[in-house]
Amino acid sequence: MAALIRRLAGQRCCSSRRWLGVILRETHDRTSSVIPRVGARPLAGGGRPLTACSRAHSRWQHTEAADPVEVDVKRLEGEDDGIVEVLMCRLKARNALGHVFVSQMRELVSTLSSDPAVRVVVFRSLVPGVFCAGADLKERAEMNNAESDLFVHGLRSLMTQIASLPMPTIAGMDGVALGGGLELALACDLRTAASSAQMGLIETTRGLLPGAGGSQRLPRMVGITLAKELIFTGRRVGGQTALEMGLVNRAVEQNQTGDAAYREALSLAREILPQAPIAVRMAKEAMNRGVEVDIGSAMAIERMCYARVIPTRDRREGMAAFIEKRPPRYIGE
Repeated sequence: MAALIRRLAGQRCCSSRRWLGVILRETHDRTSSVIPRVGARPLAGGGRPLTACSRAHSRWQHTEAADPVEVDVKRLEGEDDGIVEVLMCRLKARNALGHVFVSQMRELVSTLSSDPAVRVVVFRSLVPGVFCAGADLKERAEMNNAESDLFVHGLRSLMTQIASLPMPTIAGMDGVALGGGLELALACDLRTAASSAQMGLIETTRGLLPGAGGSQRLPRMVGITLAKELIFTGRRVGGQTALEMGLVNRAVEQNQTGDAAYREALSLAREILPQAPIAVRMAKEAMNRGVEVDIGSAMAIERMCYARVIPTRDRREGMAAFIEKRPPRYIGE
């Protein structure tokens, strides 16, 4: 019996190491990715939504059977064409950041990053009352120290991948966003929250510290003193308090359908959508790169980004529309 137990334990350990190996290889492949040139190849299939079927034979599988869909994507149409929603739908685990969830999110974000037809990305949850509950503690409990460090490194690279998306990103938080869940929202450019939502970097209450970028992004967002208070105490705050701190851009009362923050995020996306997409992307790059350097270097970055919009058809269209006193019709070229 003892020999059987040892053999079963060894199999579980090997299985754990196999999928961690997948994460390490994908982390190595994608951590050094750069913002693509405008005009990169769009999504295969003419921009149709990704589905479970389209992922059934992807290299992200860790078993012979297809993984359940935990992250999906929806392209809006009509007047909202250009807005893409990233749908988090790991219902039973409250969108916890397990290895399947992270792998599917990484694959999806990588695909969106090279698609010039995408103008705004909205991250939302399909799980009632939850945006993302953070780490999958059941999976984490099965890892040794080295495996845990490796997995968190993969999480950190995923958040960097989200932050590096060339188009504006918005997180609509209609429920709990804790630990890695809030770190995912912090990796987005903008955030909306229901006033009833609860969010916080609670890692110190678990004997940890934020490890997926939160210890660096939160101070840049709310200031070092307030960030230290929030992280040292592991405090959770509601949507209205988060707005007052500068942690979110907009806070709204929750509605009967439980998706008020998503609707506010969609409203914000619709404000961005009519603007010249290349100019918006270059403005994002100028701000993201400029904030990390001295003012002189930041001005040089702004000049470089500005130079990239001068030869575009959209700039000429913007000037013509102003002179002709009509709304501009931007095409992203």
